[in-house]
Amino acid sequence: MNVVEIDITFDVRADSKGKDPDYASKTLRSYHQLLWSKQLPNGQFMKLEVAKNGYLRWRDFYFGSDSIIVSFMNARYKLRNKVEHDILEYPQYRENYLRKSYTIAGSVIFPQVKWSMNQARGCSPKICDRWDLTLECIRRFYNGESSPLDTAFQRSKEFFELFVDFKGYVDFFFFQDCVDENLNVKLWLDTPLFVSNPMPPSVESYISWINKELDFVDKRGKRIKDYCCLVSHL
Repeated sequence: MNVVEIDITFDVRADSKGKDPDYASKTLRSYHQLLWSKQLPNGQFMKLEVAKNGYLRWRDFYFGSDSIIVSFMNARYKLRNKVEHDILEYPQYRENYLRKSYTIAGSVIFPQVKWSMNQARGCSPKICDRWDLTLECIRRFYNGESSPLDTAFQRSKEFFELFVDFKGYVDFFFFQDCVDENLNVKLWLDTPLFVSNPMPPSVESYISWINKELDFVDKRGKRIKDYCCLVSHL
């Protein structure tokens, strides 16, 4: 496989055999391997390999896949039943969401370490897996500011240093549509920063959240496709 074969619409659940695509989809792993095997902002070239007892590796770094997109439809979300009731044809709505989010544009890699970024952002009550808040924490890390994910950053500090600064990280992973021209993170929910349980407070805000996530996936998918076309012609 090469970059030109990356299908930004491929639903990675298709080859996961009912398991979590973040570790079970070989297609997703191949896409990560192809996309992120390139020159880093610090000048080094990261060439990812399939790890014998893990997912992907480069030098002393071991990586796992993490879904950027979150639906909040779990027991912690108090409006779960209301969302299911108020959204017309909810099963179809949810399946459409899942089909679009389980693509390469909805995924990223993080180092596999104890209390990894993947774990920390999902378990933190002030982040609740929100990607916009996660990226704000990453921005603060590069600016030397504190955030709810400080412990995770200390465990993966050498990884984030590979990208030199926040712009380097954003550009490397095609997150340009998550920030404005001044590299300020665009929040997908109008909630105060880092409050407990920052989930959508209404069905209307829930729908807005989902729409913004899927809009991001569409835009990032196009950036990935453009990159693959560019690389294939070099």
